Amino acid sequence: MKIAHRGPDAFRFENVNGFTNCCFGFHRLAIVDQLYGMQPLRVKKFPYLWLCYNGEIYNFKQLEKNFGFEYQTLVDGEVILHLYSEHGIEKTAALLDGVFAFILLDTANRKVYLGRDSYGVRPLFRLLTDDGFLAVCSEAKGLIDLKHSMTSCPKVDPFPPGHYEVFDLKPSGKVTSVEVIKFHNFRDEPLHAAYDTLDKLQPGTDRETVKRNICCLFENAVRKRLMAHRRIGCLLSGGLDSSLVAATLIKLIKERNMHYPLQTFAVGTEDSPDLLAARKVALHIGSEHHEIMFDPEEGIQAVDEVIFSLETYDITTVRASVGMYLISKYIRKKTDSVVIFSGEGSDELTQGYIYFHKAPSAEEAAEDSERLLRELYLFDVLRADRTTAAHGLELRVPFLDHRLTAYYLSLPPELRIPKNGIEKYLLRESFEDSNLLPKDVLWRPKEAFSDGLTSVKKSWFSMLQEHIEQQVDNIVLEKAAENFPFNPPKTKEGYFYRQIFEKYYPGRAGWLTHYWMPRWISATDPSARTLKHYKSDTNE
Repeated sequence: MKIAHRGPDAFRFENVNGFTNCCFGFHRLAIVDQLYGMQPLRVKKFPYLWLCYNGEIYNFKQLEKNFGFEYQTLVDGEVILHLYSEHGIEKTAALLDGVFAFILLDTANRKVYLGRDSYGVRPLFRLLTDDGFLAVCSEAKGLIDLKHSMTSCPKVDPFPPGHYEVFDLKPSGKVTSVEVIKFHNFRDEPLHAAYDTLDKLQPGTDRETVKRNICCLFENAVRKRLMAHRRIGCLLSGGLDSSLVAATLIKLIKERNMHYPLQTFAVGTEDSPDLLAARKVALHIGSEHHEIMFDPEEGIQAVDEVIFSLETYDITTVRASVGMYLISKYIRKKTDSVVIFSGEGSDELTQGYIYFHKAPSAEEAAEDSERLLRELYLFDVLRADRTTAAHGLELRVPFLDHRLTAYYLSLPPELRIPKNGIEKYLLRESFEDSNLLPKDVLWRPKEAFSDGLTSVKKSWFSMLQEHIEQQVDNIVLEKAAENFPFNPPKTKEGYFYRQIFEKYYPGRAGWLTHYWMPRWISATDPSARTLKHYKSDTNE
């Protein structure tokens, strides 16, 4: 019941026949197949299979056609049962084009499987006790208070993205872990590309070919994510990434003659750069635009519940989550949009962070881009999932499409680095002739989300600092390493977040392996505002 916010539409709790200790609980957010979408999902053809999953499988219809499956429901996840039955777990995980976290129980072969998508867009936590009691949940808060006959508190860990795990199931309902396998490397074209509706990409790495391929893959990434029986909306900060997503959405919605206008959502204080830029984009693309006025007081008050939702104390994640949490709250209360698109993943993929200007070489920049993608599930993807799911919304992130990311990462490193002092140069250039966006938006320099949200005169960042200054004194900060030997906070802000985190999740600091920080520069704060390159260089 601690994750009821993720599925406000229905709830079910079910025991497994013949396995008294096995049970499934499921909170439903109805996006596809309103009638038969309840879980655990079971179909007549495979009475021995039980599936609980969170996510969207975008290629379920193509796979049905290619393999001749006969579905009994309209639920996209049903494909997991058919694939597994015919091809086994390894091929199943590799053939799914989408975002997912699943647990599959096979009572005939006494196996349990866990799987999670490549970038961990959908969350999954697991707990396995010494004596073989397995529990999994979409958020850690559902597992931390489980009482079990163990001397020590059982570990709750995030399940690694891009992996599946196999367990043997004993008649008692206990399990033993057999193996954990990585099924997808970012740079490799995914296995499911062979069954894609998209034609083969044009070969070659000349700039024109590359630009055409990027546009084609991006549009395809947005198109396949239109799969929904609920209203679609889009977060719009006025930056490059969310603006490209929103503009492409509008184009595709018009093509499909969908019966409603696209709602776009921006959050900020009155004179914030983001609000002004978002307004301009909304006007250009013709969306039904909503501006959510950000009150720093309200932001400061929300920090506590935001950290509870996030399950992290990472500084930049918390800072950027407040605006996204408040915007999600507004969408849930005031509109009927449920499926929300956003621009997450682009900065990591296309080297959008300002510190990439300082990369020692194109090869090192490419390596760091992959590191950021590997760690997304701890930072931006975590933020985007928890802040939206806290209000029963479903997030869609086209920049993390498998085919798009695999293609982009396969390009020569020197094509992908910032150029002429502008980050994401290749991405901007690819859409130069598309007329999707005004030129000044297409070439607008990066704003850190937590910074662009409030006015230049007095940022959300500085207001937050003032509040924290009164909450944490210097003496306490000096003892930070004694109080928190793992990942000790170096700043008052870090200390403030850590205290709140420990209040809800004592002793679980290990969920965050390290703080998010820029590379190749001696920064003490993750905010882009504190970097030298910010504003001053780009305006010269």
